[in-house]
Amino acid sequence: MLRSALKKTLMSPVVLKHLMNLYAPLRGASIRVKDIAPDYSRLVVEMPLTRRNKNAVGTQFGGSLYAMADPFYMLLLMQRLGNRYLVWDQEATIRFVAPGKGLVRGVYEITEAQLSEIAAQAADGRKVLYTFHAQITHADGSVVAEVQKVLYIRLKPEFRPGHPSSNNRS
Repeated sequence: MLRSALKKTLMSPVVLKHLMNLYAPLRGASIRVKDIAPDYSRLVVEMPLTRRNKNAVGTQFGGSLYAMADPFYMLLLMQRLGNRYLVWDQEATIRFVAPGKGLVRGVYEITEAQLSEIAAQAADGRKVLYTFHAQITHADGSVVAEVQKVLYIRLKPEFRPGHPSSNNRS
């Protein structure tokens, strides 16, 4: 009981937010997780233009813009689906629309409809490749970059239909 409570506390959105803000690749680019919804349905990240993420022409470095989107859909989906699923980043693309000239923001959301669709597609034990789309924007809402993330999702072997132990687990 205590172990379960401790694990739940350690993976709470508040704790995850603080851990992500200490994570060197994000911290090094001045990327900050600003908010994580209590149910892990939404995460907001921001990055000001600083000497640590400025490119040769004085705008946001493309790698830093991509780092703003890299781990977040995977982390959110892992929390939303629970420990019965494998979740991996499979593929990513970023299209730079305009130079980042100041504070930029990314909002990553997983709706109930998306979650239900993913769970339904993965229910038979086969892999699912699901594509999420997001934008990185300036404070005024103008688009800096468009991001596409493809995640690999699959039930863990022991939870797949037909596995000897799958009938004993819920």
